[in-house]
Amino acid sequence: MKNVVVVGSQWGDEGKGKIVDWLSEQADVVVRFQGGHNAGHTLVIDGITYKLRLLPSGIVRKNKISVIGNGVVVDPWALLEEIEEITSKGVTITSENFMISESANLILPFHREMDEIREDAAGKGKIGTTRRGIGPAYEDKVGRRSIRVMDLRSEKNLDQRLGVVLEHHNAIRKGLGKKIFEKEKLKEELLNIAPKILKFSHPVWLKIDKFKRKKMKILFEGAQGILLDVDHGTYPFVTSSNTVASSAATGSGCGPNSINYVLGITKAYTTRVGEGPFPTELKNEIGELLGERGKEFGTVTSRKRRCGWFDGVLVRQSIKISGISGIALTKLDVLDELDEIKMCVEYELDGKKINYLPAAVEDQLKIKPIYKTFLGWKESTKGIKNFDELPENAKKYIFAVEDFIETKISSISTSPERKDTILIENPFEI
Repeated sequence: MKNVVVVGSQWGDEGKGKIVDWLSEQADVVVRFQGGHNAGHTLVIDGITYKLRLLPSGIVRKNKISVIGNGVVVDPWALLEEIEEITSKGVTITSENFMISESANLILPFHREMDEIREDAAGKGKIGTTRRGIGPAYEDKVGRRSIRVMDLRSEKNLDQRLGVVLEHHNAIRKGLGKKIFEKEKLKEELLNIAPKILKFSHPVWLKIDKFKRKKMKILFEGAQGILLDVDHGTYPFVTSSNTVASSAATGSGCGPNSINYVLGITKAYTTRVGEGPFPTELKNEIGELLGERGKEFGTVTSRKRRCGWFDGVLVRQSIKISGISGIALTKLDVLDELDEIKMCVEYELDGKKINYLPAAVEDQLKIKPIYKTFLGWKESTKGIKNFDELPENAKKYIFAVEDFIETKISSISTSPERKDTILIENPFEI
């Protein structure tokens, strides 16, 4: 048995969808362990495009079990809408192949509204959230006042729990001059959809234990990227959950000894959506070229991504923090037209050189990247499946990346198509 965790080693959008799809074909079980419906994975299978936000990637494959763990915050209406959308494309979703942790916390309409209120009020200080209520839902979870999937079983319990959470939110809404949220209407709406959600509800930790005993291969699928981790990312411009590999254990209810391999998905350059520090950002024609060639627009939000050179310092830091075993390097072909390619190998802060990203946001905004420059290869790598067929300058760049980040590159993606991958090491077979 081999269990694999997939995480993004940058700010997300590294191309996890393609890699997770390939791995999910080999896995028996696919588990989402954190985040909400703010992160999208695009999969193309047999010519059909699936855009997943909450559903694990295994859902589009037959004979796979897909699981939403306790670490995920679930918008029940968004989930049901996504299930309807995916089933309309011929995918069968039942209580046998799809499970939600009974301990998962719900995103409710007042969470979405609070997200919007805060972002609109923040002005230049906004975080750049997707306005889907993820942050406020996690706040209620930590504040021990949230509604969980299991609370939908009892009208009496749901009434009491809604009273607790709305007492908190309505006090804030009054202070902001907003209309208070009515409990009865929301309770009625939740009770109406409860049967549709509860039929998938399980003690997921117990199910995962059974999967492990049966020697089933489990793929733990992360959302966002390590640099958006609430503890280890570019705080406060982060998401509201832990995105590092170790949260696969806490977000699904299994021990860290359940994890055998951590695969870090890493783009051959760097992108970021939303606000926050970005040391290697390119606000010029090269940045625009990377965005155009890489089709850098969000799956869920369609927001344009900021683009820049590969930041080796940040990726190396992510690898150490998350215990990454190997790297899947994606979008190499996006660099094909460039005369030269740069990689950040150090920072300068207040006249001093440093080899890590400092924790303070004011320092993160001040640091200047120090680059190593490589000659471009000026020929197409698109669709190449054999490492030896890559241009020599592309090989030199890949070897330099691998050497600097101190971690093996286990695969290289040369196009969005799943078949266009140079496989060096299969995480499930090590």
